[in-house]
Amino acid sequence: MFRFDYSIEFLQWALTPPGYYKEWLFGVRGGKKNKLFGFISGIPVDNVVRGRKIKMAEINFLCVHKSLRTKRLATVLIKEVTRRVNLHNIWQAIYTAGVLIPVPISKTTYWHRSLNPKKLVEVGFSSLPANTPMARYVKLLKLPSETSIKGLREMKKSDVKVVHQLLNAYLSKFDVHLHFSEGEVEHFILPREGVVDTWVVENPETKEIKDFLSFYHLPSSILKHEVHKTLRVAYCYYNVANTVCMEELLRNALIIAKNRDFDVYNALDILDNDGL
Repeated sequence: MFRFDYSIEFLQWALTPPGYYKEWLFGVRGGKKNKLFGFISGIPVDNVVRGRKIKMAEINFLCVHKSLRTKRLATVLIKEVTRRVNLHNIWQAIYTAGVLIPVPISKTTYWHRSLNPKKLVEVGFSSLPANTPMARYVKLLKLPSETSIKGLREMKKSDVKVVHQLLNAYLSKFDVHLHFSEGEVEHFILPREGVVDTWVVENPETKEIKDFLSFYHLPSSILKHEVHKTLRVAYCYYNVANTVCMEELLRNALIIAKNRDFDVYNALDILDNDGL
């Protein structure tokens, strides 16, 4: 019913961070028209495991043409990206999958907060609760039109240094986490039109920044629907709450996403999202 609709800008953002290797982004082509039959990607990351920083590869976007799913092409791609990563003296990698994988170090579940419940029901993404009219359901999920946190504004390039410090300090409390360079924060967290939104909380009096929220944009194509063709989805990214509570920070993220015409806000139950 739904299919990820990655934009070119999104893929460039995800696959070309500072220090990326072109040879880690590759595919298999063939046939008379030189069609792309499979693709895999890797980017270098600093991953901290129980206090020890390890240079790793983050593997993503593995895909194989549907006519070749039984030909073990995915295995070939994984072996080849492993070889290319090893050439840079990197021997560990991290990846995620939408299926159960052998001995995962972590597993998580997606949770969805409806922003446009009427559209979500119409396209079959969600369903009306029993004995609940649509009008009542819409009213139940209605959000304020204005944000509630004083000093909340969009992140600017001049905020990169402080956001870099806030993010690494926050992530350091987890046993396994990425460690970001300042350049990586500028690349991944600084707002990009149609790709990622980041808002900081600036104290109106001291001008200090101690909190921020972010979400990225990943729409999905809606298959076989006469009216709606695209589902606008915001994905919870990195959030740091020091002077406000995480619940209020995320509530404001929902308001911003709703005001920007997103249909649903997705979040994983990891970091401090669990229990909200």
